[in-house]
Formats: sequence, C-alpha cells, structure tokens
Amino acid sequence: MPKALILYHYFWPDTVVSAQHFTQLAQELQNRGWQVAAMPCNRGCRNESKKYPASDVHNLIEIHRVWRPRFHQATAWGRILNAIWMIFAWSCAAWRKRKFPHVDVLIVGTDPILSVVTARIWKLLRPKTQIVHWCFDLYPEAAVSQGILKPNGISLKILKHLLRGAYAACDLIVDIGACMRHQLEQYNVDTPRATLTPWALIEPSQMPLVDNTERNTIFGSTKLGVLYSGNFGLAHSYDMFAKLIDRLADEDIKFAFSIRGNRADELRSVLSQNHKHTAFVPFASLDKLESRLSAADIHLVCLRPEWTGTVVASKFFGSLASGRPVIFAGRDDCALAQWIAKYRVGWVLSDDTLEFVTEKLIRLSHAPQELKSLRQHCYYIYHKHFSRKHIMDQWDTELRNLLNKTLETVKDESFDPMPGSLGRVSAMSSNTTSYQPTIKAHAIIDYGEQSEGSLMEEVAHKP
Repeated sequence: MPKALILYHYFWPDTVVSAQHFTQLAQELQNRGWQVAAMPCNRGCRNESKKYPASDVHNLIEIHRVWRPRFHQATAWGRILNAIWMIFAWSCAAWRKRKFPHVDVLIVGTDPILSVVTARIWKLLRPKTQIVHWCFDLYPEAAVSQGILKPNGISLKILKHLLRGAYAACDLIVDIGACMRHQLEQYNVDTPRATLTPWALIEPSQMPLVDNTERNTIFGSTKLGVLYSGNFGLAHSYDMFAKLIDRLADEDIKFAFSIRGNRADELRSVLSQNHKHTAFVPFASLDKLESRLSAADIHLVCLRPEWTGTVVASKFFGSLASGRPVIFAGRDDCALAQWIAKYRVGWVLSDDTLEFVTEKLIRLSHAPQELKSLRQHCYYIYHKHFSRKHIMDQWDTELRNLLNKTLETVKDESFDPMPGSLGRVSAMSSNTTSYQPTIKAHAIIDYGEQSEGSLMEEVAHKP
C-alpha cells in the first residue's frame, strides 16, 4: 500500500474551504488504496484561539498536528511568522524517520505562503520520496497583485530565486487552471505539470430542486434570481456587477449577496443604495449550502484582472455542481473565462459584453424552459469534467504514475553498465511526453457538448 503525507496549514475538522478540499483529497486517496497522513497546524483558521489535539485519526487518516504560537494569520507579519514556523516544522519532519519511516509521496499545498520551499529539504534528506505541489494560489505573485511587493523589487527577485529551486525539487506541479500554469512557466523549470481543479464541496447526486422557502426568503416572487455566495476579499471586484444591476433596474430581476471577507462591508456600502434590486443575506453554513445555491437561477463569480493566474475562484465549481450557469467578471484569458467559453456554462462580463449579458438575462427571465435546459447542461458539464470522482481518479493516476516511473528508473539503473545514464534519460523522456502544453480554451468552442442539452446559440464570452 503506497503511503502519502499531506502538508497543509489547516485540515479536518476545520471548516475553511481549502482545509476541506485537502481533507477530501486525503479521504479519496485513502478510498483508492493509499495510506494517508496529514500534518497541519493545531489551530483553527477562522478562530485561532481554538486548538486541536496533537494526534488524531479521521476515517483512518492519521493527523499529526504541529503546535504553533497564535500568530494572527490575517496580518502580514502573522502570515510570515506562521509560514516560517510551519516550513521549519515540516522540514524537521524529514529527519524524523521513526515517526515517518517511509513516505512514497509528499503532497505540499500553498498555505502557509511559500510552503513549497519544504520540497528542497525533503528532496535532500529523502531523495526517493516523490514530491507533489498542489498550487491553490501563487506567492509572491499574489503579493504583487495586492501591492505589497514591487514588480521589479529586490525582495521579489530573492523570493522567485528561492522558489525556482523549490519548484525544481518537485516531481510534479499541479495547478488549477491554464492561467496559473502560465504564471508557473515563468520559473523555467522542467518539472512535469498537471491541471487538477478543486471540486465542489457539495455535490448533489441528482439535479437539485429549488428550495422554495429559501428562494422566497432571498428573492421573493422575482422572475430571475442572481446570487453571489462566498468570500469577497482583496482578489474580488464589484464594478461590473454594479453596472449590470443599474442596467436591469426596470426588470423583474434581483441580485443577492451571501458574503464574508475583508471587502464585504465595502460591497454592502456600494450596492445598498439600490434596495429594490439587491439584497444581502447571512453567510450559509455548509449544511445549508445546497439549499442556498439552488435557490438562485444564476451565480456571480469575479476576479480582479491583476489577480489572474494567482488564484482561481473555487465557487465556480460549486455553481456548476448545483446546475447553475455563471456570470464571471474578469479577464477573458482567465481559466474560468476559458471554461465558460469552451463548455457554454455562462458569460464573461466586461464593458464590451455588458449590453449582451444584460439582454441575455432579460431573455432568460421570460424563458423558464431555456433556463431549465441550461441548468441541466451545467450539471452535466460539472459531472463530466470537474466532479470530485473525475478529478480524484486523475490524482490517483498521476501519483501512481510517479511511483511507477521511480520503480522503472531504479530497474533501469540496476541493469545499466553506466549507472544513472540511460535510465534517467528514459525517465525524463517519459515525463516530457506525458504532459502536453495547455491550449487556450477561449479560442475553442466545443460543439460536441451541445448534444447534451445546451440551448445557448451564442459564443459565451462575447456577443
């Protein structure tokens, strides 16, 4: 049974979205015949005063928690100190062969920032361990987008030099979208790549029905309900949403926002001026999320242009899983815009497409049957391309391929009269041919998906 160790800042029972993704990653690997352990910190994410036990077991997954001080994760210095602490603890774990006697695959996330630096220490101390980095977000690129680091500053150059060595120490880098892969390619390392997206935390087993009580509470009797549900922080924008709401002021269409985050109050202040067409509702807990998402007809997703490639909004996948199309406010070279165009699951909102999206929403508000067909199409697309099972089958294949290539390399070297020559060349050649460059999806329309129920005749990303 192969053994995997997951290094991520937060894990079960923490309810933060990324912690749940990594917990489900561990569980799905366990279900596929892996022996899995995780090494998060001992503190809660939203509530740092909450502490978890040092050792725990969750559905056969061993959890070894790192004690760390209560550095405030929401502050810049707190994030830096937490990163230093966790990276040091994880690096020391490579020495502890009694506690972790054998690790076939080490999976490293991106929280805390710069976590992948751990890969260099593990590769030095345990060269046989295959190291995989799952990029949920990119630093220091996000710090540049946020304005914390200067684009050509010395600090950025030092960090990128440090990361280049860390990426080179990995055996596989997993991104979550073509725009993120483009950012990673700038490091010029030959580490194999794969794109494996996060999945929806709630996956209805069949097309979800509308919760009429939730629908009436949020949208009343309006013909078309549009919802933003999730975090609203520094990476998010609302300018295009405000323009769209203004354009639809005379229509029976209502927008609702179920949000939290450090820009939530700013959004409330801007949009509360239009009480007739906007509403703010409490943030939904995980057990009520399916009802909340299915109450709307269409979902909103956004990403500020300068953040393209540093993060990919995971709420996109939750929207499709609930059978709801998406209006995305962001750049058309973002991975979300490419998927919207390729699979016809919504529209990209910009100044150029504002009039087109406005007319489309008005049309859908008077065409319930077309809206129903679009919902079914989105639900189908999610389960075909983005579901947890689909993505985790790929994870299992990728990780087992890494182990198989390692065994093949060892076998080749054991019979090679010049150890390390032909065997390594063969392994590198196999890695190179296994990963093909990403084709820009915004230049492709997959008409093959139309047979599964899409009634959208327009190209989704432009009029």
